[in-house]
Amino acid sequence: MPKKAVLLLAASFAILGACSGESSDQKGGPGEKAGRAVDRAMDKAGQAVEKAGRNMQGASKGEK
Repeated sequence: MPKKAVLLLAASFAILGACSGESSDQKGGPGEKAGRAVDRAMDKAGQAVEKAGRNMQGASKGEK
């Protein structure tokens, strides 16, 4: 994987690892709500990086 993708993935895991695992249904202040939104965005970004990595591996093997 490209260096940027690896760094993004590592940052995603670091940020998600710091989360307390609270349910997104719990009420909270604006900071907590923003934090949950960032967590969701980082999760989606991590999934996109993983998918891109799989696609690159497939392309290197001649798969579509």
